Amino acid sequence: MKRALNIKNLNHSYGMVSVLKNLSFAVKKSDFFIIIGPNGSGKTTLMKIIAGIIKPQKKSLEILGHPVETYSRKALAKAIAFVPQTTAADFPFTVKELVSMGRSPYLGILGMEQEKDMEITKQAIAFTSMEHLAHRKCDELSGGERQRAFIARAICQQPQIILLDEPTASLDLAHQVRIMDLMEKLKKKEGVTIVMISHDVNLAAMYADRLLLLNKGQIVNIGQPAEVLTYQALEKTYGCKLVIDKSPIGQSPRVTLVPQKFINTDMQPG
Repeated sequence: MKRALNIKNLNHSYGMVSVLKNLSFAVKKSDFFIIIGPNGSGKTTLMKIIAGIIKPQKKSLEILGHPVETYSRKALAKAIAFVPQTTAADFPFTVKELVSMGRSPYLGILGMEQEKDMEITKQAIAFTSMEHLAHRKCDELSGGERQRAFIARAICQQPQIILLDEPTASLDLAHQVRIMDLMEKLKKKEGVTIVMISHDVNLAAMYADRLLLLNKGQIVNIGQPAEVLTYQALEKTYGCKLVIDKSPIGQSPRVTLVPQKFINTDMQPG
């Protein structure tokens, strides 16, 4: 297996509080890999370590076959692009200007864009279907449009790995599907490895090649969606009643939350 990421015995603490505990897993190149788990399970800390925002407290992370500490900031930016969960709503740039910032790791000392950089910016905008918004200010965009603009900037970096922290949070259903379809297209057409955090287990089940379920900084389960989204694992992890069956589309499992008013002694688990 050609690995985009290889993590061995990763631990991380904030002061005396341990948030990641002995994590070991790998992400295959060109996989759509989604991390799920309840609030406070360590998902965002893990993502920031992979992105190079937080330094691992031990040498336990390899990116594209090389230890993370061997990368310069510029080299890491060419390998990995990171789309955070929240982005500034009042970003004072046009979509085109924002997307072109993805070329920063490739610019010379003077920071001047070449014709190639401009063409790649144009291609990234087209790939995300943002041509009609290219000259619109970012603070004039909807949440879904702004998220696509930041994804276009990540694509403009031409990374081999894109990290996304809950890119569909707070988006309506149509924008959620557009973002997920865009990531699937990027994986299939460009061979980019997608690593994403999601709170929507059903959306994750439909798109992920592999899922990682975290809880309290530890791996609960990892594998294909049907292997990870089991009644036993999810009920223990999330602490609530669930029903799991097969989705009416495809072969992915479907998770349904059971509100308290529907719970009775005759309900069977699973």
